[in-house]
Amino acid sequence: MSDVRVKICGTTSLEDAERAAELGAWAVGLIFHQPSPRRCAPDEAAAIAAALRRRVEVVGVFVNRPLEEVVRRADEVGLSIVQLHGDEGPAYCSEVARRTGCRVMKARQVRSGADLLALAAFHVDFHLLDAHAYGLRGGTGQTFDWRLAARRRSRVPMVLSGGLTPENVNEAIAQTSPWGVDVATGVEARPGRKDPARLEAFFAAVGAGAAEVVR
Repeated sequence: MSDVRVKICGTTSLEDAERAAELGAWAVGLIFHQPSPRRCAPDEAAAIAAALRRRVEVVGVFVNRPLEEVVRRADEVGLSIVQLHGDEGPAYCSEVARRTGCRVMKARQVRSGADLLALAAFHVDFHLLDAHAYGLRGGTGQTFDWRLAARRRSRVPMVLSGGLTPENVNEAIAQTSPWGVDVATGVEARPGRKDPARLEAFFAAVGAGAAEVVR
């Protein structure tokens, strides 16, 4: 595969979102999970979507929220993708797609092959594989066993997440051949704010990793 897409998640400012878009991001992720230190304020989220929606996918990240809240937020902000990072079931995901008109990305924290089998029941637009950490929903900075992702068999595009950095994303791509990669903590200066140098390094490493897979 010659084109691995990049999603920059945990974006909280228009400045960081603009920089990600300029570097070639496929998507920016805006977190609407109250406990997260990377939670994006609704007004800032709407400003990011208004500025960038024709250039990148604007992804809203939710964890076990009422359907009406997700629908309202998707409309208010102008999301193009809804990422569900909790215990939402297949029927809930289908209803989100129907009610919002957004594409749906279902995340799963991976500990074993059983998690991949469970994810196969979700007929959504994207599957996101993340690391598992007790009591946390993403943003852990931890990786998982990429050999599990390499054994995945599904036609749903796979986005790899969990502890990716400029230093390891090349190897992650080589092992898993993902459709896309997702990064938050690995390119931060502090929670919710991106480090420009690490962002640039991440995109460069993704390009190098994709080129290696093609060879």
